[in-house]
Amino acid sequence: MTSIHTDVQIGICGSAGDGTIAVGDILKRAMARAGYRVIAFDEYPAEIRGFGKCVARTRITTEQVYSMKPSTDVLVSLNDSHAIPHVQEVRDYGAVIYDSAPISLIEEGWHISGHLNPGQLPYSLAMREISEQATGANRSRNIVALGFVAGLYRLPRQAFIDAIAAKFQTKAAEVTESNVKAFSAGYDHGAQVYRFDKVEVGPPARRTRKQDSTMMTGNAAVVRGCLDAGIETFFGYPITPATSIMERLAVEMPKHGARLLQTEDEIAAISATIGAGFTGARTATATSGPGFALMSEMMGLGVMAEVPAVVFVSQRGGPSTGMPTKTEQSDLNVAVFGGHGDAKRIVLAPTNVEGCWRCAGRAFEMAEAYQTPVVVLLDLYLSNRYETVVFPKDNPFIADASKRAVLEKPDEPFRRFELTVDGVSPRAVPGEAGGIHTATGLEHNEFGRPNDLSDMHHQMTEKRHEKLNAALKHPGITIYKRFGDTGEVDVGLLAWGSSFGEALEAMLLARAEGIRCAAMKVVMLSPLPVKPIQRFLNDCKEVIVPELNYEGQFANLVSGAVGRSVIRLNRVTGKPMAVNEILDAIRSAAGKRKVRKSAA
Repeated sequence: MTSIHTDVQIGICGSAGDGTIAVGDILKRAMARAGYRVIAFDEYPAEIRGFGKCVARTRITTEQVYSMKPSTDVLVSLNDSHAIPHVQEVRDYGAVIYDSAPISLIEEGWHISGHLNPGQLPYSLAMREISEQATGANRSRNIVALGFVAGLYRLPRQAFIDAIAAKFQTKAAEVTESNVKAFSAGYDHGAQVYRFDKVEVGPPARRTRKQDSTMMTGNAAVVRGCLDAGIETFFGYPITPATSIMERLAVEMPKHGARLLQTEDEIAAISATIGAGFTGARTATATSGPGFALMSEMMGLGVMAEVPAVVFVSQRGGPSTGMPTKTEQSDLNVAVFGGHGDAKRIVLAPTNVEGCWRCAGRAFEMAEAYQTPVVVLLDLYLSNRYETVVFPKDNPFIADASKRAVLEKPDEPFRRFELTVDGVSPRAVPGEAGGIHTATGLEHNEFGRPNDLSDMHHQMTEKRHEKLNAALKHPGITIYKRFGDTGEVDVGLLAWGSSFGEALEAMLLARAEGIRCAAMKVVMLSPLPVKPIQRFLNDCKEVIVPELNYEGQFANLVSGAVGRSVIRLNRVTGKPMAVNEILDAIRSAAGKRKVRKSAA
């Protein structure tokens, strides 16, 4: 008997207060417990408390995938007025599950059953009534709906019961018992329904590694990377979508003897971070675009004084306050160029959750090795996206990557900013005998003393720039990587950050259609790996750069560096890039090549 390849995406849509995000969390954790691979991403309103729309999407697979699917296989409506616009996302012969006995009268035209397409398959469920019968209250209708889905597709019951117990472990035992009753009632109803859609869920694939997989968000992976790298201090100010980094570190850092301080604003946070880096501590802060804009002056000080520090920036819709709960990739410019003068710094942009962990850990190494601030650039989609990740057994991060000074003659002045072959000067921290030096934002000589002579400014500027090129060969991190067809291809995709997963899936689909296609992800945005990018572009007849900003910021960066125009696929919808849009762009680009070839 052949095994069933599972690739199912379930969307749950409701209003704030319906328990949409909570039940989505139980779903993804239950399926991860059962051994499936999971990618999940939630949408929620900007208001802390309100009646906005919430959508919890979970993709469940037996094989490795890289993004959310462009269409949904199963849509669960907890609020029809919010779910109706999402009916168009459900594929043909996909399922739509809705409440057949709502608590209040629905106006004509506002029940979701009247909006289904002919190819979509309806499942009506008396969510409220079943909840009241099972628990005596209707507040568990979301859990009933979850149980129905699990029963309908014969998902492992015990995995859900365990996930429910874990979800409510801090509550009274009665809460867990009530939710288990609601789930079981829904499960039993689902198991008795004749299933007429084409959704198939087979057993999970056997694990090929000894390590257990862990499901976490990008922000949680950043926290783990910080802890594995031995972070000692963290200074931060809350801002969506980076806040959970600070919240998690606030719980975990004291267990490791490290210290965290919530500052009064972002300027204080970066100032304290630079100060701690000057003392030799492994230190970091986290923010989003509006907060990072406030940090630009102190980032310049970190570059000028050559102070190691790590800044995590999770992008959201902008400019100004923008869209706090929507994703975007529009802070590339400020991450790479933000700051007055020639203030070059290292910028890393992970493409998946495992990459968030790796970039976080390596960022501390790079900050010390090249004596500069390092920016790790995420976005809301990646910060909040859940993935199943397998971590290596041993901690791979170097505990201390500093180039320490050998102070054999403590009576002689210390050349803190000595001009060396690799541009990295020996470093001493406060308290070391013979290591006294001046650290200033003014241009300075090798001793750190202010000096504005033209030759000295040129030498020091060159030093601060050229030393960073070694980061392009930093061990233990993927700076760039090519996927797909080798050699000359019809279409190449060049992508960065969270959009690379969608680009990779689109590339795989295009190859299945017979289009010669390849994709390259670029993780290090500064310094940019120009030569590898140039080699990739030389192999591509057409190049598409998909990114979530209006200006094509990465396309501008690449075109300026290599002198070649590219096809820009820019989107500012506040949502992740759609796989089908990239695939359509590939088809169009490949078609253009055929037309040009025939015309020639």
